[in-house]
Amino acid sequence: MSTEKKSVVSRRRFLDLTAKGTLASSAILGGFPTIVPASVFGKNAPSNRINIGAIGTGRISRGHDMPGVWQYDNALIMAVCDVDSKRAEEAKQLVNGVYAKKTGKEGYDGVRVYTDYRELLNNKDIDAVLVSTPDHWHAPIVVHAVEAGKDVYMQKPASLTIAEGRLMADAVKRTGRIVQVGSQQRSSRQFRYAAELVRNGRIGQLKTVYVGLPGDPSGEEEPEMPIPKNLNYDMWLGTTPEVYYTEKRVHPQVGYDRPGWLRCEQFGAGMITGWGSHHIDCAHWAMNTELTGPVEIWGKADFPKKGLWDVHGIFRTEALYENGVRMVVSNELPNGIKFEGTDGWIFVSRGDASVTASDPVAKQQAAKALDASDPKLLTSEIGPNEVHLTVSKEHHGNWLESVASRREPIAPAEIGHRSCSACLLHHAAMKLNRKLYWDPKKEQFKNDAEANALLSRPQRKAYAVRPVASAKSR
Repeated sequence: MSTEKKSVVSRRRFLDLTAKGTLASSAILGGFPTIVPASVFGKNAPSNRINIGAIGTGRISRGHDMPGVWQYDNALIMAVCDVDSKRAEEAKQLVNGVYAKKTGKEGYDGVRVYTDYRELLNNKDIDAVLVSTPDHWHAPIVVHAVEAGKDVYMQKPASLTIAEGRLMADAVKRTGRIVQVGSQQRSSRQFRYAAELVRNGRIGQLKTVYVGLPGDPSGEEEPEMPIPKNLNYDMWLGTTPEVYYTEKRVHPQVGYDRPGWLRCEQFGAGMITGWGSHHIDCAHWAMNTELTGPVEIWGKADFPKKGLWDVHGIFRTEALYENGVRMVVSNELPNGIKFEGTDGWIFVSRGDASVTASDPVAKQQAAKALDASDPKLLTSEIGPNEVHLTVSKEHHGNWLESVASRREPIAPAEIGHRSCSACLLHHAAMKLNRKLYWDPKKEQFKNDAEANALLSRPQRKAYAVRPVASAKSR
């Protein structure tokens, strides 16, 4: 942060003081605020701006996360980071171009480039970071970011393993940083409304939840290739084992199409966490089980017997929750969530919306984003004394509001961890092909050493994630 003497409190000091109640304004005291109001410091004052670094600048960052932030005048992307230096430079050009157009300053050059996220985290001018990396890097970077005093918007799923997710959620709680998980369906009106209808008993007693996910194709064996000079492949692998480089294991060297790592179990679990983190999260929202998880899980899946891409194929898994609700998850169900109760059903999906052009599902032009057994359910008003869930008009904006107010965002770390954990429990059932018994409080399988061995993975020493014992809330 700049040492320049100011007549007002500094940007970081302002954000932290609001958390402690030292500095108050009518906007902060009166409900969920907009980002620090222009009336406090002036529209373009540095104190009114949240400086952001983007870590990971591939498809999801360029098409979703950075645009989600640069649309707000009180947020400034001032740094970009990628282990692929070519992508980092292209991200710099992209962001500089956006701000040149916004500010009317031709030749705008306010973005710093990093290829090691740890160096970015050491920049004290940066208040918050976007984590848009492959799945296996999510939790480690978030742990390091919050320990460095940064607020975080992280892509889902929350972690590669349940153990990493718990470590991440605990680090967030310990440091008091604001972390928003990229479960952006919570910021879509139809998902919130569906959850409110279920919570308020419009379909009677909830009995079964059906979660439909898209699928992922398998592939052929891929030859070893020379590592591009612009890619720090060792750091890209991170905590995971050393394996030979081939382009389809990582990301395209030309363009920003859907990367191959999404289909490698070394770096993620496949669609069960990829889209499962979205749909199961919204299912938990409606079920009022956001801070717990299932108690029994079972099912089966087909896995490729050859080829580079080895995540699950066709599958069907089921789970039972302590409240008696059963969840069925499969890629043979319609993509979305169907809540079935004693008095009817409600189905919710993204409809024809997509996050990036290379999403794995073709736009469903005829699909209804919200449907029900009785159309009258969809015009039901939620009364003043009924359950009203948090309203977020836009997911990145909700995060920025929380950074300013220090109030919990709509998709906080603990809830994101629980959603991801549920997905990983379904994945464990796929791998073991038998019924598993889970203790949501202890976050352990009951009397099952084989299943508990799946809660973590060995990590390469140079990149192993661990908490910083001396770290304190900032």
